[in-house]
Amino acid sequence: MKKFLILALTAFATLQASAQWRIGVNVGGMYNHYVIDKHYFDDYQYKDRWGVGFGLMGQYDILDWLGVRAELDYVQKNHQQMRTLEETDCRITNSYLQLPVMASFSFGGTKLRGFCHVGAYGGYWLNSRIKGVAINHLIIESYDIDEDIPFDSERDQRWDFGFLGGLGMEYRFASHWAAQVEMRYYYSVVSTQKDYMRVKDPKYNSTLALQAGVCYFF
Repeated sequence: MKKFLILALTAFATLQASAQWRIGVNVGGMYNHYVIDKHYFDDYQYKDRWGVGFGLMGQYDILDWLGVRAELDYVQKNHQQMRTLEETDCRITNSYLQLPVMASFSFGGTKLRGFCHVGAYGGYWLNSRIKGVAINHLIIESYDIDEDIPFDSERDQRWDFGFLGGLGMEYRFASHWAAQVEMRYYYSVVSTQKDYMRVKDPKYNSTLALQAGVCYFF
């Protein structure tokens, strides 16, 4: 029993010696792919669009190669909608507040290190806006549109959840400071549209993030 306690205290002391807190900020571009079933309406075209993302991060490094990271991010998950049989071309901008939590695995030297992030995220759909050229089917005439899309509680699923993975590099340019670049992929498993119709019509966002950040080590 005494030997076990000594081993446990030694392991705890080793963990405490290598543990370290850090906080930081990140900003980047979000390239979103809207997954949707067109139900044989082939004249509808959906294209991927870029958006922006930025946020705050906090990380606790348990070991030199293992940490736990959480963020609070504002991200855009945008897409473009067109019809080949009509003069319509609309850009939809969707804003989300997102909370990713992930394990951070790192490798490499003292100053330059690679890392891998694996985890999950929860999010909330804040706002949706449409801009472009739409058509009035009553008079068959196109018009410019630039307005918010109101949410419908029966139709729209504003809560989001999914998984993420990322790869990046970190450069420790000062004793308490480091810069990071990362490519990250968010895979949503929650449809943006609720199952409220007889014909199921799920719609999902899959988002590639290219971001850079800076963090401060305590």
